[in-house]
Amino acid sequence: MSRRTRVHLIHTNDIHSHFEVMPQIHRIVNDLKRECHDQGEACWILDIGDHMDRSAIETEGTGGMANRHVLETSGYDMMTLGNNELLTFSKQELNELFQDASFHVLAANVTDASGEEVDWIQQWILREQEGFCLAFIGVTIPFTEFYQLLGWTVEDPYHILARQVSRLRREADAVVVLSHLGYNHDRRLAAEIPGIDVIMGAHTHHLLEQPERVGDTWIAAAGKFGSHVGHLMLDWDQVSRRLSVSGRTIPVVNISPDKTVLRLIDEDRVKAEQRLSHPIIQLEHDLTIDWFGESSLGNLLADSLLSWVEAECALVNAGQILGNLYAGALTRGHIHQICPHPINPCTMTLPGEIIQKSLEESLLQDVQHKEIRGFGFRGKQLGTMNVAGLDIVYDPNGVPTERIREIRIGGQPLKSERLYRVATIDMFTFGIGYEEIQQGTDLRFYLPEFLRDVMAQHLTIPGVLERAQRRRWHPTG
Repeated sequence: MSRRTRVHLIHTNDIHSHFEVMPQIHRIVNDLKRECHDQGEACWILDIGDHMDRSAIETEGTGGMANRHVLETSGYDMMTLGNNELLTFSKQELNELFQDASFHVLAANVTDASGEEVDWIQQWILREQEGFCLAFIGVTIPFTEFYQLLGWTVEDPYHILARQVSRLRREADAVVVLSHLGYNHDRRLAAEIPGIDVIMGAHTHHLLEQPERVGDTWIAAAGKFGSHVGHLMLDWDQVSRRLSVSGRTIPVVNISPDKTVLRLIDEDRVKAEQRLSHPIIQLEHDLTIDWFGESSLGNLLADSLLSWVEAECALVNAGQILGNLYAGALTRGHIHQICPHPINPCTMTLPGEIIQKSLEESLLQDVQHKEIRGFGFRGKQLGTMNVAGLDIVYDPNGVPTERIREIRIGGQPLKSERLYRVATIDMFTFGIGYEEIQQGTDLRFYLPEFLRDVMAQHLTIPGVLERAQRRRWHPTG
């Protein structure tokens, strides 16, 4: 006669600081947890990374503590680190954020590059219920070069899991991987690494309404932005020592919000707004943005990049700026509102030919209206190109891709074959937006500063507002 033990895994992923759904998620996970306890069955609540996103004022203004407060109040037991946690917070900020948290942070492939122990990161934990032992281990996507700049070493998750899963199998009846790697990597893990029973997925925002089986491994994922909560049921037969898995995802829509979490978020939002309300400067006149033409605010952003790094010119898309800055006291909150993206400055070497081609593309309406998703971009459309260090003479009515008549850089004519040092943004290095810029070489990334940090610092320099008024694009006729 079989003796069965059932445990429940409730999971979320890629919420990206959508605080508006966190009160509903709280109600779902706590109702499920209550039902499990009433039935005498164990229940663990997990987040698979990218819970945080600094485009949200609650996260930005509290250093992520608003997210931690919700995770703790909702009773999460463990989480893994997504790229939004690791890439958009400094090491010191993460130490302050996760030190003494009530939940476990699992990241087996993340270590301090200095070799020092990080006491809030664990590779795995074991949990037991009625003789059924589960091992939980977390891994995150290895954006190696970026993480090194921030002081982290993020190893190949395949090597780590191949080594650790076989070890954990000697202690546990089942192994659960918290994977912030993406759907294709999860399927590859399932196919290549024996001994993994369940993979809880994230990063590529995929929704699996029911768990998917690959070989002997079950894969689950709950979409993006808190639209769903995942619920897995693991049934362990003590006699046959066989595991069966079933599950579902629960839509958050139409769920009534929990008032305690609503109040908690409101309190943290007020704190965040207060911390971001200190004036940087006093603006004497408005600074406006135009996604489809030259503007003072777009020029200011390009000037900020060129001032921050050593380069001969700067290229940045106008769509990075989401609104205007108005006369009066200018605060970090205002700058965060118009430039919320977790996008970093970078420099690269580009031939004049690619600079000219990218500038020609920026005059095309279909390029300007291109919608961008992901890679740190939190805006709507790509927009035209804002520049610094360049003067461009062009014919607005000319033949598309042949409108530019002259480009001068540092007062000298641009040469197609010459290599130039260019200040730009990390988004372009992924082939997003102006795709030719991806061909840049000798890349250098500047972390942890975001575009808004660079612009805020630049605004404190005398004379920059007057400089931003100077035109760089000169139409003929």
